[in-house]
Amino acid sequence: MAYDWGHRFRVEPKLIDPQADDCAKRLMAYLCDTYGKRMLTGQQIGVNSTPEMEVILRETGTYPAVGGFDFMNDSPSRTERGAVGTDTALALKWWEAGGIVTFCWHWNAPKDLVDLPPDNGWHRGFYTSATTFDLAKAMADPSSEDYALLLRDIDVISGLLSQLRDAGVPVLWRPLHEASGSWFWWGAKGAEPCIQLWKLMHDRMTRLHGLHNLIWVWNGQAKDWYPGDEFVDIIGEDIYSPEQNYQSNVERFRQALSYTEAAKIIALSENGPLADPDRMIADGALWSWNCTWYGQFLHKQEDGQIVVSDQYTEREMLNNVYRHPFTVTRDELPDLRTYPLPE
Repeated sequence: MAYDWGHRFRVEPKLIDPQADDCAKRLMAYLCDTYGKRMLTGQQIGVNSTPEMEVILRETGTYPAVGGFDFMNDSPSRTERGAVGTDTALALKWWEAGGIVTFCWHWNAPKDLVDLPPDNGWHRGFYTSATTFDLAKAMADPSSEDYALLLRDIDVISGLLSQLRDAGVPVLWRPLHEASGSWFWWGAKGAEPCIQLWKLMHDRMTRLHGLHNLIWVWNGQAKDWYPGDEFVDIIGEDIYSPEQNYQSNVERFRQALSYTEAAKIIALSENGPLADPDRMIADGALWSWNCTWYGQFLHKQEDGQIVVSDQYTEREMLNNVYRHPFTVTRDELPDLRTYPLPE
């Protein structure tokens, strides 16, 4: 059954940041122009090993339009234990090669890591089970050490985002993701402190750090966690369907539509198996972009070689998606440095 959501696909290319950089305005204009007409292909890279883009190129002959990156190893409670973040430089190269950049942040809790390996080691400090850090307590006392550490961490990531800003890179910025699931510490204490943290981060990054290259992608995944239209540019849903299930995820698309009456772009900000473009078109679940998660969701080791895995998305469907007239690959993107600004 097709749904008549045509009016919700007509999104004005107006960003929530009145001082948005031209690079962000151009990207938003392009996303609005294509929304409901075509879906941008996307792929998250791994944290320690990053073969995903080359695996896709070798299999399909092209790169995804959107590259997914993560500030995970830039979290101060990780760097002080020896982690080294690499994704800022990789994202810059991706943009220079003609791709679109999206960033999430598996934010290791600023302190109070359980550090009991293997399941709750310090490297898993973004999980609720691996930290006793209390966000509600921190947000309730702006004079506390915990609150100050939140600001410290936001400032560190802002410094990395400023490198991208200075290079003219617009970023689809997706912090505090999957909050309502409560498996991450920023969602463990309920909606109110998480919304407070979203607004704090938005204010500090925009006003103090002048990060006007960001397009804010909210990925809280429940209506009562929505911070408000004035704090959200784009809505993202993370969906991990069963293996080799290529459903359009139309029910989750409808759910995302229900978060607000405003016309907001909706993206499949994380996925396991790819969604079949023909099913998306038939159901009207016309995601702006997708971003397949890394590692086993795309590839495997076989005879010492990294090859496409059929476990989640079979080769045939991977090629179907990347060669489908509904989808956009990197070579099909316009030059986003010169894309017309919205009037």
